[in-house]
Amino acid sequence: MTKLNKQDLLNLYRWMLLTRMTEERMVEYHKHSPLPELPHSGIGQEAIAAGAVYGLRKEDQVLPSLRTRGAFLAKGISSRTMMSGAFAKVTGAARGKTTSHHMGDPDVGVIACSAIVANHPPIAVGIAMASKLQKKDYIAVTFFGDGGSNRGDVHESMNMAAAMKLGVVFICENNQYALSTPVAVHTAQPDIGLRASGYGMPGVIVDGNDVLAVYEAAQTAYARARKGEGPTLIECKTYRWRAHSERDFRDLRPAEEVEAWKAKCPIRRFTDYLLKTGNASRKTLDKIRDSVIDEINDAVEFAENSPMPPGEEAVLHVYAEGRV
Repeated sequence: MTKLNKQDLLNLYRWMLLTRMTEERMVEYHKHSPLPELPHSGIGQEAIAAGAVYGLRKEDQVLPSLRTRGAFLAKGISSRTMMSGAFAKVTGAARGKTTSHHMGDPDVGVIACSAIVANHPPIAVGIAMASKLQKKDYIAVTFFGDGGSNRGDVHESMNMAAAMKLGVVFICENNQYALSTPVAVHTAQPDIGLRASGYGMPGVIVDGNDVLAVYEAAQTAYARARKGEGPTLIECKTYRWRAHSERDFRDLRPAEEVEAWKAKCPIRRFTDYLLKTGNASRKTLDKIRDSVIDEINDAVEFAENSPMPPGEEAVLHVYAEGRV
């Protein structure tokens, strides 16, 4: 595993902060204007995408879930493109055909997914099979939630990947709720990572609010996958701070539970670590925050000033061109 230096740690901090503040801006914008995207916030879960995506190669492919917004950013999709996607502008990655949480960009290794929950693990298996047939070592990293873990797509994907020793890493973002159903209600065994043994692959359960723990688990899994040793299931225990979506005006979760998890804020936790270990000063972190604010302000301005897609855009890029 690659040892993280001081700059790596600051980069991780920036990715987490950029993810948090991007989502906060989208949520705030949605409250006061007709933002085309309905935000399904992953605020509180930033350590997972940052820790899992950091250090991946350009040719590696990630398949984010509904709340893995940080994976888009950390893999190389720009803030301008991300914000334009939320505004459904032609400058978004999907050119206005879908909003930002379902878009993709093959140039940076982000695979577009549909709105069906946890439908993308089978695609990740196909990507890993292609890598194996091509005798290459690029890998596929697919994210899904605790609710999505119960879908047949996920079970079949893990079984096939393990049986064929494919380079897939399955990352479950267990934020304790499938929409409004607690994990203890929809799953008899709340430790989803334990399912891995049933497929014959390693399973790891980590604190999803600890970016370094996520990074270490991911790097170990990626090394296995590149060596042809097969898939790994990583369960990241975490929590989303906001309701299922910004359309849900009543959050049925206990208020004291929400507040208890907010006290475990992954960004605050990593901030304390950086300051305590001497890897950053408060001045350095403030400077990073200022740069993130500038980047988001620029992205919003760019998105606001970008054109809506023309009518003919609806029939463009629907089918692959040329021979496949």
